[in-house]
Amino acid sequence: MITAIALDDEPLALQLIIKHCEKIQFVELKKTFTNPDEAFNYLKNNTIDLIFLDIQMPDINGLQFYKSLPNNKPQVIFTTAFKDFAVDGFNVDAIDYLLKPFEFERFLKATYKAKEYVEFLSSQEVNLSSIFVKVNYEMMKINLKDIDLVEALDDYIKIYIKPTPVLTLMTLKSIAEKLPSKEFVRVHRSYIIPLSKIEKYSRTKLQVSGKEIPIGSSYADVYDVIVQKQR
Repeated sequence: MITAIALDDEPLALQLIIKHCEKIQFVELKKTFTNPDEAFNYLKNNTIDLIFLDIQMPDINGLQFYKSLPNNKPQVIFTTAFKDFAVDGFNVDAIDYLLKPFEFERFLKATYKAKEYVEFLSSQEVNLSSIFVKVNYEMMKINLKDIDLVEALDDYIKIYIKPTPVLTLMTLKSIAEKLPSKEFVRVHRSYIIPLSKIEKYSRTKLQVSGKEIPIGSSYADVYDVIVQKQR
């Protein structure tokens, strides 16, 4: 089962998506939105697998909306009446691109592709227990459960593990792509923390393995992720 929402400024288009989803047993359509701000706020506070997203909307187009979402974006299937946006859609790694009006069979095919990809990503994260990083010209294995904190230091990152932290030449963004998003979250331009190691937290700071870490202003939404995780 995958969870989904739909955003489209046309209520009739949303009714069609609702109708199609009701015929598909492996999709749970949680909510539909005509207002991008309401959809954005929902995504800040809820984790879903897939968004059916219209491209041509009055205040913001779907491509801009999707790019504005924080890390750990859901997968996306774009829905639009304009085929000219197809290339742009795939440039942001869209699962599929549905040209309105789309028949159920075409909708089912796109949604099934999303299900397969979500399940693939889930299996990858479940099976991932370690990563390799380059340390002193050698590849070193680091068990994820041993990581207390990851800190950016200019061109290097410092991975806090016991008994001795390690330095590796890579960016915080690069290691973030290696780490499972359900277990690790970036809270500041200089820090990634494991959610399981949080000892204290507020909206502006948290404590991980005895070290106080600020929550950056650009990562304020991470507070909601932490609250969800602790429930």
